[in-house]
Amino acid sequence: MNKLTGFLLCLLLLQFISCTNTTSNSKKTVFNINLDEGLSSLDPAFSRNQNAIWMNNELYNGLVQIDDSLKTIPCIAKSWDISPDGTVYTFHLRNDVYFHDDPHFKNGKGRKAIAADFVYSFSRLVDPKVASSGSWIFSDKVNGCNGFIAINDSTFQVKLKQPYPPFLSMLTSQYCSVVPHEVVDFYGKDFREHPVGTGPFRFKYWKEGEVMVLLKNEHYWEKDKDGNPLPHLDAIRATFIGDKQTAFMEFISGKLDFLNDIDGSYRDDILTKSGKITTKYKGKFILSTGPFLNTIYLGMLVDSSLAIVKNSPLRKLKIRQAINYAIDRKKMIKYLRNSMGTAGSAGFIPVGMPGFDADRVHGYSYNPEKARQLLKEAGYPNGDNLPEIVLHTTVGYRSLIEYVQGQLSQIGIKTSVEITQGASLRELVAKNGVNFFYGSWLADYPDAENYLSVFYSKNKIPWGPNYTGFNNKQFDTLFVQAYHEPNDEKRYALYRQMDNIVMQQSPVVILYYDKRVNLYQNNISGYSVNAQNLLVFKRVTKI
Repeated sequence: MNKLTGFLLCLLLLQFISCTNTTSNSKKTVFNINLDEGLSSLDPAFSRNQNAIWMNNELYNGLVQIDDSLKTIPCIAKSWDISPDGTVYTFHLRNDVYFHDDPHFKNGKGRKAIAADFVYSFSRLVDPKVASSGSWIFSDKVNGCNGFIAINDSTFQVKLKQPYPPFLSMLTSQYCSVVPHEVVDFYGKDFREHPVGTGPFRFKYWKEGEVMVLLKNEHYWEKDKDGNPLPHLDAIRATFIGDKQTAFMEFISGKLDFLNDIDGSYRDDILTKSGKITTKYKGKFILSTGPFLNTIYLGMLVDSSLAIVKNSPLRKLKIRQAINYAIDRKKMIKYLRNSMGTAGSAGFIPVGMPGFDADRVHGYSYNPEKARQLLKEAGYPNGDNLPEIVLHTTVGYRSLIEYVQGQLSQIGIKTSVEITQGASLRELVAKNGVNFFYGSWLADYPDAENYLSVFYSKNKIPWGPNYTGFNNKQFDTLFVQAYHEPNDEKRYALYRQMDNIVMQQSPVVILYYDKRVNLYQNNISGYSVNAQNLLVFKRVTKI
């Protein structure tokens, strides 16, 4: 942060501390975090990455939300009814939820959020002019805007084209937040930097790439378990330090209250290989870990109709399977991740997801002899005459991918590693521009359908996230069948069948299932611990 920006921020926070609630002598609490990968938008229609999801979760509300066990619970919708055929959802809204104050409301005061606001907000997601990255949420589930109906101010209805049992879980996504038409229509695309929602914090200041400030929403409607108004914090201050080691030093010095994940550059300093805090840092901070709905994988383009695939060795199933058998994932997790992860020996659906069952989904274990045998059967004994394969990744996962490169070389598969900036790699993958690539799939909502949709043939690019071009009739039949199965356990059984098909056909290599790794200062309490790693600051207390 340059000196001028720092000076202005200090003035801003001093003004906040001195002018907010001047009748109270209590100390104002500012929670400091760092968003190391930057932030592209505060418009919930573009909540496509973790930082946007985190900040939008503080600014906005939706119809429903998740608790720490990933159950869907009420939010602005206090209750709901589902029609017997599972296609009509009727939501009954609270009457005490108001948008943040903004000059574009009458008298500058935030008005009540009503059913028509959800019609407007959800219609934005399917509007091609908006080009929301969340358009897939409703695009194949409703007949355009006609599927959203405001029966009256407090009753909102969604009509689906067919049953979709994960619908309520899907609505917990930040894409489904409510926004006010007056403000969005005025700013248009610039709403990304002028956000107005109903959430526990309201927007104050954003110097892109340097600092952001959110202030407590004094009129927020939720209360804690003791009946006290939320949020407890007075402000959130976010910095954008890109260097992870620098951010860690800021945390250790007490300038940050929270840090997400532990980078490889200092991981050994903090954690033993078994994942315990080293003696050096024991008692210095709180380490909170647990399952994280994030699958780290390698994707392989398998759509043979694409020109880029026609001469790719990866079009052959046995080569893809050989790659899967060639990698010692347990060793990789222990020595490169300090046990912060679970070896990806099951399917694409991660540990922590309801319905996950490693005993019923059969992935790949380390078996180099099996890998060599498959290479031989594919016509490349010991890798002879097998063309070199380019593996694309980002700089943050370089050591991991170089480990994979070494493992593959041991069975005769030659690879070269190409490092690409994160946004550029995502664009290449989204255009079927690379054959072999690092990827991660972070849950948008806590239902395994979100993961399996990555392999549904109708979700091929450019219509959806089927980045590998996977196409399997049996898989597609089961995927559609799951839409009509309201019983969770029976639906989970269908999910496991689909996951097994994906593993057998191997369009992906599951490296590991991530772990949520959060560091908090010792004076922080009330933080959320959920497998989506969704930051929920409204209940956080800083002493």
